[in-house]
Amino acid sequence: MSENQNVDYSASNITVLEGLEAVRVRPAMYIGDVNERGLHHLVYEVVDNSIDEALAGFCNKIDVKINEDNSITVEDNGRGIPVDMHEKEHRSALEVVMTVLHAGGKFNKNSYKVSGGLHGVGVSCVNALSDHMIVNVYRDGKVYQQEYSKGKPLYAVKEVGTTDKRGTKITFHPDGSIFTVTEYKYDTLLERMRELAYLNKGITIDITDLREMKEDGTPMRADHFYSEKGLRDFIAYLDENREKLMPEAIYIEGERKGIPIEIAMQYNTGYSENLHSYVNNINTHEGGTHLAGFRSGLTRTLKNYADRSGLLQKAKVEITGDDFREGLTAIISVKVAEPQFEGQTKTKLGNAEVRGAVDEAVSEMLENYLEEHPNEAHTIVDKVILAARARQAARKAREMVQRSNVFSSAGMPGKLADCQSNDPAECEIFFVEGDSAGGSAKQGRDRRFQAILPLRGKILNVEKVMRHRAFESEAIRDIYTALGVTVGTPEDPQALNLSKLRYHKVIIMTDADVDGAHIDTLMLTFFFRYMPELIENGYVYLATPPLYLVKKGNKQVYCWTEDDRERALLEFGDKGIHVQRYKGLGEMNSDQLRDTTMDPEGRQLRQVTIENAASADRIFSLLMGDDVPPRRAFIEANATYANIDA
Repeated sequence: MSENQNVDYSASNITVLEGLEAVRVRPAMYIGDVNERGLHHLVYEVVDNSIDEALAGFCNKIDVKINEDNSITVEDNGRGIPVDMHEKEHRSALEVVMTVLHAGGKFNKNSYKVSGGLHGVGVSCVNALSDHMIVNVYRDGKVYQQEYSKGKPLYAVKEVGTTDKRGTKITFHPDGSIFTVTEYKYDTLLERMRELAYLNKGITIDITDLREMKEDGTPMRADHFYSEKGLRDFIAYLDENREKLMPEAIYIEGERKGIPIEIAMQYNTGYSENLHSYVNNINTHEGGTHLAGFRSGLTRTLKNYADRSGLLQKAKVEITGDDFREGLTAIISVKVAEPQFEGQTKTKLGNAEVRGAVDEAVSEMLENYLEEHPNEAHTIVDKVILAARARQAARKAREMVQRSNVFSSAGMPGKLADCQSNDPAECEIFFVEGDSAGGSAKQGRDRRFQAILPLRGKILNVEKVMRHRAFESEAIRDIYTALGVTVGTPEDPQALNLSKLRYHKVIIMTDADVDGAHIDTLMLTFFFRYMPELIENGYVYLATPPLYLVKKGNKQVYCWTEDDRERALLEFGDKGIHVQRYKGLGEMNSDQLRDTTMDPEGRQLRQVTIENAASADRIFSLLMGDDVPPRRAFIEANATYANIDA
């Protein structure tokens, strides 16, 4: 034991955190993390309280604003947080709600039948993690106000005016000493507000960004959401780029065991399963009992119908649960009085009774639909049979991929220039666009730890082909073989087996043009659909080659943006300057490629996340930046770009 280590361990070593101090010391316990995700989670916590008012029938309008200083204002027309004296705490109920953990109206069933914020820590956590917050409550014709700093009230609740409004207005600024980023992304909040409007038909949600204004003084970005049909509108939005197999979505709405259930589902010609599950408007990314109930009810009901129709006997194929969900987009939304979530961030539902309720509702209502719509029912069964046949073909194709990986380097693709190191943690592989750029990359690489595999044009768009067709593609088999991974583990036949992964940096390096961006998109679509574990582990990157080389005499500077180029021109003056525009990686010699794109000290890499790879729009943001004007034109001009999740 070290001499400097304190061997005494007594009562004096036990720390008790009072009030909201625990939230500030361990914020990730309450909001997930202190990065971008946790920052936006603060807004969701406040908005969820307004949504709970709407679920209770007292609110139909919510207004969200991103202010100039990156603070957030959320205002609703609900009942307003109570301001009268709390009998136990001997202070205003508003102050109790804002400053005490596990204090709120969600514990009393008389106040809210269902709610998302069941733990009573949401808005008080936001308060604790904000360097400044101000709350205005409009009740009984009066305006009440209280301000806080890092969770502590600056003064007692006071009356500051009169009003004919009702509701609550909360403005908060995240604490920069807690969060690694404090700048809100409009598109991230926009997606959540759109989602909430679809999940709660009849509620108006407005979101406005006040950080950029037009010349006439109006905001550059503002959106208004209102849905009359709810989930039916939602599924039409999710499937707007997919070819539908039926004219109208299947819609299920009812109540079982006291649990309101709403489901919309639509089959399309795609080959992926897109299920979105919600509990009290909270997106349960990891699913839970409601999703399990939907899957079991769907599988059993469709299987029974297919057996009765005699279509399965004719097809002579073995059907599994996955086959019934191929090409299915579905939204499952349930309202549970006392939901049991895993953690404050609420990503998985655990209530056992919900499974049976959803299973029963799906079975009964889907069976009625199939009997009343025989044409659509036959179309669905045909789709299931096609999926089963494709699955069997994919299994054979996967086995072929696995067999090719059994042979170590001897079975590697012919164009792979491998590295010398055998330590995956230090090795990286570049997937390079074209043989010309591949040749320069091979000359400019560090052979000790950098491998190069040239791509022969654009790889297959895996979103638009059956799974076995993807595995039959030589280019995709080369990617599997080069990486050293196989498909299938004893626990999950569809999972990626990373036990023999040869590189911990997988870098996509393409030209800085439209074709390069298209290849990036296709590669990210492939990794997202077939190798999501690579992205989840942070192994996938996009290389960023420079756009220009500005030279004057012996001086030169690489420029990655137009702004960089303008700065270089100003620095060098207006005479004797040579500007080279790199239209492709092949125009760069090996030294230039090494210095700008391959050297770990000088290159710029963008790490790919699941959030980026999960939507086409976010991929384009990652590739081209949020503020690049050609971005929208690029999307519209490329009708063949990967049609992945909206």
